[in-house]
Amino acid sequence: MQRWDRIEAFIEVARLGTFSAAARHLQVSTSHVSRLIGQLKSQLGTTLLYRTTRQTRLTDAGALYYRHCRHLFDGFREAEEAIVDFQSRPKGTLRLTCATTFGERYIAPLVNDFQCRHPQLEIDMHFTNRRVELVEEGFDVAIRMGVLRDSSLIARRLCERREYVVGSPAYFERAAPPHSLAELPHHNCLRGSRDSWLFEINGHRREVRVDGRWRANSGPALLDAVLKGLGLAQLPDYYVTPHLARGELVPVLTAYQFTDTAVWAIYPRHRHLSPKVRQFVDFLVDHLPATLQGEGSFPR
Repeated sequence: MQRWDRIEAFIEVARLGTFSAAARHLQVSTSHVSRLIGQLKSQLGTTLLYRTTRQTRLTDAGALYYRHCRHLFDGFREAEEAIVDFQSRPKGTLRLTCATTFGERYIAPLVNDFQCRHPQLEIDMHFTNRRVELVEEGFDVAIRMGVLRDSSLIARRLCERREYVVGSPAYFERAAPPHSLAELPHHNCLRGSRDSWLFEINGHRREVRVDGRWRANSGPALLDAVLKGLGLAQLPDYYVTPHLARGELVPVLTAYQFTDTAVWAIYPRHRHLSPKVRQFVDFLVDHLPATLQGEGSFPR
């Protein structure tokens, strides 16, 4: 190892032009650099440098030796950079879970784009409307929507999300649009997987229990039912904005709309430094908002 120290000191002196500059770069004393150069001169049996008070120049032997040794150290640096790059690349298997419709429609295409950039990565996507326990079930990331409950998991906000209470023009020909939450019991409230709808009253979150003659644990089925005039429904923006823009659905109770919801990436704390998790979440932050906006927009 001592010989490599001597060669490195010589290369830096030749590259930077002075012993003092080489010493600063190597974070050693000038006398230490001078000693290493002297040892290298004795080892090779020839003078490599002409040193004066003003400058340092290579001898012919020194120039020849520098040309060969420089390539060696360039190779060492490239090897170190390759290791750093390898350690920072996403690798292994990325296991993620998301609600079915949102995952199939928006997350899966972005996951596929991410793997195109990192073909060495293996992907395992699991779409379900069941609340998955990340640590117990071995998932790296979950994409969740709405208001998060307290958790020891790390949550990163990916983009905004709003929910609308909507009905079709055909439904409102039969029933007057509600103007207060107290009027909801007079309407057929189409329910998904929840019995309560989320509202904001005087700056506070409030869940209101609703009831009706229709229920399904499917967002697309719920959207179809409300479009066909069967009742009112509360659905997130990515379902309804195109239909609102075309007048196929009408928003109601907008004064009570709860706005503090979002789409989140959730992951265990011990996965935080994993390149596959960190870079995938960064990728979603960069691309998911534009993907959702591409679906159309409605004034909020």
